[in-house]
Amino acid sequence: MTRPPRTLVLPPRLTSSARTLRATALRRGLRIVEATASAVAESASELEGGAVHLHAGPSFADVVAPTLGIALLEAPADWLALLPRALTRRDVRAMPIGDAYRLRRPAFVKSPNDKSISALVYADGSRLPGPDAVDPATVVLVSDVMTFAVEYRLHVLDGAVRTAGQYAEAGRLRLGPPDGDALAFGRDVLAAAGASLPSAIVVDVGRDDEGRWAVIEANAAWASGCYLADSERALDTVLRAAGPAADLSPRDRAFVR
Repeated sequence: MTRPPRTLVLPPRLTSSARTLRATALRRGLRIVEATASAVAESASELEGGAVHLHAGPSFADVVAPTLGIALLEAPADWLALLPRALTRRDVRAMPIGDAYRLRRPAFVKSPNDKSISALVYADGSRLPGPDAVDPATVVLVSDVMTFAVEYRLHVLDGAVRTAGQYAEAGRLRLGPPDGDALAFGRDVLAAAGASLPSAIVVDVGRDDEGRWAVIEANAAWASGCYLADSERALDTVLRAAGPAADLSPRDRAFVR
């Protein structure tokens, strides 16, 4: 009996990384659906019978995934804050934004797993979006300001770095191949903290001007660009990170968004 083809759902406006993943998925024989979130949700019955995956931003995914039975894997909101200082090279704390309003120093503040709070260096807590715009209980990551000379994205599957690539230099987009030292540091990170991550995730790491390596953040693979990483291996990570909830391993159930 022939199995129904797998489907990759994409939003209508694609980044260059999404176009690369679409081309890779087509080569594998996956069916591609490109539509608005509401249109996908309305036609969900037409996608029944085969495994459905997605690659999109959080706002799109939050509408589509429940309707299509997709489990979205992501790191715990406080994952970065719980890492040892030897891996972050800076103080990182997870706290309600209501507490962050009391900051009286510059700090880098961001949402843990989406972009609801812009990832910026804020002069102090008074510059953050106020309670009229954000629920004061919303958790944010607050960290010391650290400047990275070069940044790499590691696509992690089953506790191992499957592919990687450079995405920034001196704070600006600059694509390149993976660096051996970045890969080695990534292995150290996974050895120390891989058990606290889902089976499919993206981890960004960087090196500062003093040559120190640090974890920048963990991101959902289903919402992350692959840049110049091996697209076949990056797609493997995306498909696991956003696939049928019925296929979830017991271990991954704790990491569903």
